[in-house]
Amino acid sequence: MQSAKTYPHNEGGNGRRGQGTAGEMAEQVADKAAEYAGKAGEQIERAVEGADATIRSVAEHGREAGERVQEVAGNFKSAVNKSVKDQPMATLAVVGALGFVLGALWKS
Repeated sequence: MQSAKTYPHNEGGNGRRGQGTAGEMAEQVADKAAEYAGKAGEQIERAVEGADATIRSVAEHGREAGERVQEVAGNFKSAVNKSVKDQPMATLAVVGALGFVLGALWKS
């Protein structure tokens, strides 16, 4: 003998579920939606925190690079001033050659 299996959706024989089942399903759907919304919120929060950390890191590197550029510019200015005082003709020749190269690059 085979026994007939009963499924919750076939109970009662009229194609309807028992009372409260639709409400229970709606509650389950709402619970799952809330769970997924919570997980999505956590993921977004982690992404925002990661972006904040990246922005802070990039800003710090940019600030350090700016400080280094200022230091190099100061060193270059000192070197040029010393060169102008010690060897004015050599400095003039270097500036002329540099101007020639820049002019050639600009023209092409």
